Amino acid sequence: MLCRKLFRNRVLVKLWVVTLGALVLIGLASAFLVKAEAKAGETLRLSPSEGESLGWDSARLDEVFAYAASLSTDALMIVTDGQTLGAFGNIEERYHVHSIRKVFLSALVGQHIGAGARRIGLEATLRELGVDDSPLPLTALQKTATVHHLLKSVSGINHPAAAEAGLIADKNRRLGDEANVPGEIWAYNNWDYNALTTIFERQTGMSIAEAFKSGIADPVGMQDFVREDVSYLLAPERSRHKAAMFRMSARDLVRFGQLYLGKGTLEGRRIISSAWVERINAEAVDTGNSGLRKAQGLLWWIPDQENGLPANSFWAWGFGHQALLIIPKWRTVIVHQSDTTEFRRRFFGLVQNNGLEPEVALERLILSCQKPTEGMADFCAEDRFVTRREFARLLRMIADARNEK
Repeated sequence: MLCRKLFRNRVLVKLWVVTLGALVLIGLASAFLVKAEAKAGETLRLSPSEGESLGWDSARLDEVFAYAASLSTDALMIVTDGQTLGAFGNIEERYHVHSIRKVFLSALVGQHIGAGARRIGLEATLRELGVDDSPLPLTALQKTATVHHLLKSVSGINHPAAAEAGLIADKNRRLGDEANVPGEIWAYNNWDYNALTTIFERQTGMSIAEAFKSGIADPVGMQDFVREDVSYLLAPERSRHKAAMFRMSARDLVRFGQLYLGKGTLEGRRIISSAWVERINAEAVDTGNSGLRKAQGLLWWIPDQENGLPANSFWAWGFGHQALLIIPKWRTVIVHQSDTTEFRRRFFGLVQNNGLEPEVALERLILSCQKPTEGMADFCAEDRFVTRREFARLLRMIADARNEK
């Protein structure tokens, strides 16, 4: 079983791990684990010997979960060989996963590529597919972009898009104002992904929710996902193409991750072709960045090895450091989630009501928690943004807990 009798009371888990963090520092973590199990009657972690047998240092994993509790992390799961080494938070709660949605879209396209009715041709152009936009129409050059270009984030199309707050400055810097030759410039571009959503639904005749439920969620055995967890974000004043947004629980994200860890197979059932999974690293495009987003392949991020992740790892990322990591060398899937509901309310309030640029609003909220006032204390303890540096440190701690033979 993926979930081994986890605490169901989120507050209890928060208190347990915060206390564990203090006990780790004085060397009493093991004793408290036994006490916590007896008191709760449930198991949060595999035993040290079981963890060691799967290649992990138990004491260092204690430190990992203690550190996660000091952040605004709401769920963290580490699963090796299908066994949950440890889990923190409410892993059954369906949180907004933000840009992780893009790898779900990639998986759906991968299930439906090919020629013929209700199939998607990777080399089909936007012109051939009848894709345009409004209020700003596409140019003739932009219509030569293919489905494959959209999947590789190299369409070169710089159009306004739904769900792109905070992404515009970098996209504009890379793409400029003029039409670009498709295939030449990589840019993280929500227009590409939203247009791909339109193409998928037109070509297959299915909604994203319908296709994901029947094609992925049910076959992999997701426990919490329902069709209503897919919603659309529309911005008709910017673009006719809508963003398909997802909510998902940590334990369901693990199931999706295990599908990719198994190269498209889960529990003996072929769900996605192995060739599609192998293309992630084989077709990775260099982003010009370093660290965790060194490259991108089929909408998955490819890290360099600065954070201790081994070669051929890949991961999905979303606002607030929602994360799904696939680490084949370790036979491991890692999920990290934060509930961004309150943060987004404050963030968009600063953007819409105070007129701040998204980058400025984000910086203000992060800095406000370095020395929080009384009115910000609860927000900073529970809902603040997990910063890039904090998330990178968490991954480094996880890598340090891995015992390589």
